[in-house]
Amino acid sequence: MQLISDHILEETLQSEPIYPAIYPKIGTFDLTRPSAFTDGHPFAHYKALRENAPVSWSPIPRNARGIWSVTRYEDIKAVELAPEIYSSERGSINMAMPPKHLRFPKKLFPAALNCLINLDAPRHMEMRLQQKDFFIPKYVATLRDKVAAKIDSLLDDVDAAAKVSPTGEVDFVKTFTEQLPLYTLCEMLGVDEDDRPKIIRWMHYLEMAQQVVSAPWGTFKNDPLFIPRYIKNVSEMFKYGEKVMAERRANPRNDLLTVIANSTLGGEKLPQEYLDGSWLLIIFAGNDTTRNSLSGTMRLLTEFPDQKQMLLDDPSLIPKMNQEALRMTSPVMHMRRTATQDTELAGQKIAKDEKVVLWFGAANRDPSVFENPDSFDILRPNAAKHFAFGHGPHKCLGSRIAQLQLRLAYEKILDRFPNITWTGEQTIAPNNFVHAISSLTVKL
Repeated sequence: MQLISDHILEETLQSEPIYPAIYPKIGTFDLTRPSAFTDGHPFAHYKALRENAPVSWSPIPRNARGIWSVTRYEDIKAVELAPEIYSSERGSINMAMPPKHLRFPKKLFPAALNCLINLDAPRHMEMRLQQKDFFIPKYVATLRDKVAAKIDSLLDDVDAAAKVSPTGEVDFVKTFTEQLPLYTLCEMLGVDEDDRPKIIRWMHYLEMAQQVVSAPWGTFKNDPLFIPRYIKNVSEMFKYGEKVMAERRANPRNDLLTVIANSTLGGEKLPQEYLDGSWLLIIFAGNDTTRNSLSGTMRLLTEFPDQKQMLLDDPSLIPKMNQEALRMTSPVMHMRRTATQDTELAGQKIAKDEKVVLWFGAANRDPSVFENPDSFDILRPNAAKHFAFGHGPHKCLGSRIAQLQLRLAYEKILDRFPNITWTGEQTIAPNNFVHAISSLTVKL
């Protein structure tokens, strides 16, 4: 079976586009640098790009191809609906990919590349259909009671932590938002209870992968022992994956890990690289969207108290609020596509093999689609048009699972802690792929 990692487009230095950029360079904000995002989305920069350079060229340092940044809603939609021109497989979803001899840990990059999100048609749909039974409404409904009970248990922990805190403050990420999605995903996958604490630990290290790769020396200087710990934990994670996949092939269960272990492409069983990539994708992608949306929404409810009061007065508005919060927070910042041929977007010529990066946070605040886009309006009639889950054939397979968790969480949080407020304290990890809120302090 052909691996994506074996035929992926290799990075080479390309500081200038093949066809001249027709739009001016705007500002000094570097969209390619993860550490530039520790204050969150650069919404002011997105606005400047949308208005003046909707398809904007940015070079990437360190011997990589530059990128075309796309920021207008309709242009992003056009790219997502033309997968034959803008490939997910030719260069993967990663903004840049180091050459093979610099990829470490050795198993991580093949796993990141060989998975559903990086496949083009027809293989993308073939694999997607094999997993669909764990994402359809009938299955999602079976999770409802379990997820609701877990939310109640986690809110007990939040309450207990606040009571013993000298200030009454609690880190809502550590006590709630990082716990809930991993519980739900482990239930779907069929991860044994004893293994779940390890999954939480491994996800922490996976989230740091982008920073380790893009700035290894900076990471080392901040914490000389971090990289050895990182390599050790990632190695343990892959050993676990190999063991559990072999077990599910030998002794199938009624869970998603079994479906993955026994999936095929073109009539062939998946090799280990695809097995690793498939289960990790579900945990990583499903965790980030839900966790960071939950955290971001706690901020919004404090920043817009009139909207919060509307929810307290009428909890039936929570589903509407959920869509608007996803639009506002945009937990997934971007996806990358690669041109399979010379093409044109918004008047800009793009050459074959050039990278096109779609900035969902920019599209979700495009005033041509969303009136007064920086306002949190839970009655917004078209909030569900957001791109928080992507668009087109690659729209997130787990969006229903995420929506279930978010809706139940908001219902229970506001019912139990109607006065919950964000203190203004937060930490955002250096990451330009997801809006990675690593801590968020609240008072109940």
